[in-house]
Amino acid sequence: MERKKAIRKQVFCFRKEVPDEEILEKSRSITKKVIELQEWKDASCIFVYMDFNKEVMTEELIETAWKQGKRVAVPKVKGKKMTFHYITDFNQCETSNFGIAEPVEGLPEADTTDALIIVPGVAFDKDLHRIGYGGGYYDRFLSVHNELPTAAVAFSWQLMEEIPSEPTDIKPNYLITEHDIYRKEVEA
Repeated sequence: MERKKAIRKQVFCFRKEVPDEEILEKSRSITKKVIELQEWKDASCIFVYMDFNKEVMTEELIETAWKQGKRVAVPKVKGKKMTFHYITDFNQCETSNFGIAEPVEGLPEADTTDALIIVPGVAFDKDLHRIGYGGGYYDRFLSVHNELPTAAVAFSWQLMEEIPSEPTDIKPNYLITEHDIYRKEVEA
């Protein structure tokens, strides 16, 4: 846990220094790779986070999904539970207590079984181990919805040599940076 905290702190400090133009440019490069995935093409719905504080930007991914006729669902956190809700417009989101855009109350909860989940994270390694923000929301959600393919998105500077992992950590199927696509090895 202490190593994870130290890695988070290191990434957050670095992230503050990255120019907004670089975040935008590299986010666009990552978006292009995501929409070329077969899992993206096959999905009728995209479960995607609303970016915050210099994460990989998701607005273009969301707009592309809508243009392609896909449904979009974004996360909402209540207590320890995270659910995804369909949105058809960015105006259907409001700022949460964490400062992150979330769907407004009353929007239908996503129940699609042919979706791709776009996963955020603070840091990753090439074996697809992931450090999130420490709340365990995605690990809990993905452990229940393990039939859905997942693609984590990150900037190359979020890649570490090795990320400490725990049995409850869920690896994404893909990790996509502006330079590379890493795939989860199929277990025999």
